[in-house]
Amino acid sequence: MSIPKTGKNKNSQLMHYSVGALIEKDNKFLLIDRANPPFGFGAIAGHIDEGETPEEALFREVREESDLKVKGCSLLFEEELDWNWCKAGVQSHYWYVYKCEVEGEARNNAETKSIGWYAPDEIGKLELEPAWKYWFEKLGVLK
Repeated sequence: MSIPKTGKNKNSQLMHYSVGALIEKDNKFLLIDRANPPFGFGAIAGHIDEGETPEEALFREVREESDLKVKGCSLLFEEELDWNWCKAGVQSHYWYVYKCEVEGEARNNAETKSIGWYAPDEIGKLELEPAWKYWFEKLGVLK
């Protein structure tokens, strides 16, 4: 099912739809340091484009931000975050967060300052992008 690019949240305010990719290997998570706002470390994520399904957006974002190819995914969370802003000025996002299996070699690109694998104790020391701080807490990665 395709998703519109924008919608209205529970308070009738403008809302974007987003996907996030939780990629884990050897008890470490793939994180990027964002080159664009909101700044901070986080997993690969982005907006769903008009007419895309969440899975199509997920596959596209992972490829764009890491050069990895998604082999499989399973939905972990689907939730509205009415405090999650983006550089477009929208203050609310409806998220689809997936656990992903990937193939290939992760590469840095123009959207990222860096990309790398981080253990949970390392993640706790990073300046996380607010939505990813929330997701890692919800997953129990951060206590």
